[in-house]
Amino acid sequence: MGQLSISRAISSKAAADPHRPAITCGERTITRRDLDLRTNRLARAFADLGVTAGSYVTIGLPNSIAFYEAAIAAWKLGAVPQPISHRLPDRERQAIVDLAQPALVVGADPAKHPGFTVIPVGWEPESKYADTELPDAVSPTWKAPTSGGSTGRPKLIVSGDPGVVNEGQTAQGIKVNGSVCVPGPLYHNAPFGFSTQALFHGNHISILEKFDAESTLAEIQRHRADWLLLVPTMMLRIWRLPDDVRNRYDLSSLETVWHMAAPCPPWLKQAWIEWLGGERIWELYAGTEAQAITIIRGDEWLTHRGSVGRCLVGEMKVLDPETFVEVPIGNEGEVFMRSLSANPTYRYVGADARLSPDGWESLGDMGHFDGEGYLYLGDRRSDMILSGGANIYPAEVEAAIDEHPAVRSCAVV
Repeated sequence: MGQLSISRAISSKAAADPHRPAITCGERTITRRDLDLRTNRLARAFADLGVTAGSYVTIGLPNSIAFYEAAIAAWKLGAVPQPISHRLPDRERQAIVDLAQPALVVGADPAKHPGFTVIPVGWEPESKYADTELPDAVSPTWKAPTSGGSTGRPKLIVSGDPGVVNEGQTAQGIKVNGSVCVPGPLYHNAPFGFSTQALFHGNHISILEKFDAESTLAEIQRHRADWLLLVPTMMLRIWRLPDDVRNRYDLSSLETVWHMAAPCPPWLKQAWIEWLGGERIWELYAGTEAQAITIIRGDEWLTHRGSVGRCLVGEMKVLDPETFVEVPIGNEGEVFMRSLSANPTYRYVGADARLSPDGWESLGDMGHFDGEGYLYLGDRRSDMILSGGANIYPAEVEAAIDEHPAVRSCAVV
């Protein structure tokens, strides 16, 4: 087992089993071979449009096979995919483009971004471009997702990892040559990051053009998915399906179900554990920045109800947000973290990290540790409401309201 560029990982999987499905979106499936050939041609077209090693390629496409093709074409040139929402208003998209200064914008109206090279949704390279293998290239950083943060101003979170794949070394329960279902939007870091990592290791990726609760279950059954990524809102909508609908589908292939990106109401997590089994349900807490990570499995959660787990990567501590003094165990404070890696896990473009005086970083989350080192999250520091000297966390109120069967979704402000 060795280390390959992303480009060579894609081509080696195609050579090993060319007709195996690589990606399915809706009724369209592309094989490994066709994905490799199409992205070779697309990469050459991107190069003629000005994409070079190290440059950004901003991708604003809806969930589609084309989204993956654009990212892979960028990697094959040693460039850096920079996913954004295809729903962004023109002004917000322009703010990101101005910040990133990409060599190419994929999935926008060229008239909306003068001074930049832009190709619209549905653009195809001319047939003159060859689909043969390209010279090998390694992206200096493999992704640069965007975040608006608490200020609303965009920033890039540029990964500290280059565009390489360690063959056979997967993480978070992703198998080699398995089947992965990712119903979330690819412009979000977790769906993009986990699904592409799974693709590099030969998994068949099934995605939805737009999340739908029943369609997600149908995709799992249809493709015998063994790995699933959700957020709590998706979990709620699936759980709200009538029992006869939810139980209509065969989910026995599922081995690993991850949820992340937002606090999960304890009652909802309990319901999923009872439905699928605690050994299948996993939760991860981290930022796109990946300085530190907590993980907890469902059966472990049952004895630490409400926790997001213990810190397994990096370090975390809870500080008073005003004085930056570490608070006693069990007391609420702001969660700060740091990486133990020799190299930075990320860098910001367009923002600065919130730092404690000793250099630990915060993502803006409140929480506390128990005596066993399990972390319990409260809410965002910016969302916390002070009333009569008490801290009120909207997320806790929302979780209580969401438990009512007549509520589909809510927001507390």
